Amino acid sequence: MGTPEFLRDEDDQLPADDRAIVETARAFARDHIAPAAAIWELDRRMPVETLRAAAAAGLCGLFVPRDLGGQGAGRRAVARVLEELSGECMAFAFSLVVHNNLAGNIAINGSDEQKGRYLPPMLAGERIGAFLLTEPGAGSDAAGITTRASRDGDTWVVDGDKAWVSNGTEADILSVYAQTDAAKGWRGIATFLIEAEQPGVIREATYSMMGAHVLGVGGFRFEDVRVADDAVLLPPGEGFKGAMAGIDLARANVAAMCCGIMANSLDVALAYCAGRQAFGQRLADFQGLQWQLADVATDLHASRLMAYDAIAVIDAGGPAAIPAAHAKKFATRAAQKGVA
Repeated sequence: MGTPEFLRDEDDQLPADDRAIVETARAFARDHIAPAAAIWELDRRMPVETLRAAAAAGLCGLFVPRDLGGQGAGRRAVARVLEELSGECMAFAFSLVVHNNLAGNIAINGSDEQKGRYLPPMLAGERIGAFLLTEPGAGSDAAGITTRASRDGDTWVVDGDKAWVSNGTEADILSVYAQTDAAKGWRGIATFLIEAEQPGVIREATYSMMGAHVLGVGGFRFEDVRVADDAVLLPPGEGFKGAMAGIDLARANVAAMCCGIMANSLDVALAYCAGRQAFGQRLADFQGLQWQLADVATDLHASRLMAYDAIAVIDAGGPAAIPAAHAKKFATRAAQKGVA
């Protein structure tokens, strides 16, 4: 994927370590993703081996501080990493950031025991993380989840269903959002770290989708799953707030990933139009095609500005729900229109 002057200027403003991780991502996309992405989709599989290669390249601990073995990268740098990876396969980039988000969450909010238990294998790509919020009957209304966690002596008992789980086919470490007290509404929601091999955890069949099978999307069912207090990552009341904050960043990152798709598609289209001739001239010389390509370039620039503006608001600690939603809405529509 070509890097325009606008992004080169942006990258120059990043700290040296963050610039290095963006360069690593660019090379990883070229060497590991580009040659295999189409094959992954044809095979309808999640490429665990490439996730492990990403871990070896340092791309599985982007949000984890350096003293815990990660990169300690800033949010802007992570968005740039995702943009570079998405230029070759957005589904892979999405899978990777889901894993990174959980590792970062554990690094920030986890107990020392949780950090020691989960971070080393996650940073090595040996165990894969997933985010379990959405349910068959609760999507955008996250406060309406019905998966419940009930007290039974000194343990929690988790029951319920989760749907549309990215990394679901391969995930080992599950970040599960469950209601501990329905009378408290969102204040009763807590976050539990549950291992996929625990008794009562049932991995549902992989979803058959129109595309993006690299994401390994599936579901989970929890039947009388018993965990101790040391499985609580975020206590009741904090779980919902953590999920919402994560969703704001996820929306901004999706916008950045859409920019990667548009940038690569534009590069391919420009090269094709410059090399193909019709009616005695290059396709690139037809004014109608020039207008269409210019529209994509304009939408790409606008999408980038909105995506990185939303991330700047998050970095500043401001209310990011609206700018992040605007960025995601605009960039996804622009990518769908521009690539088509």
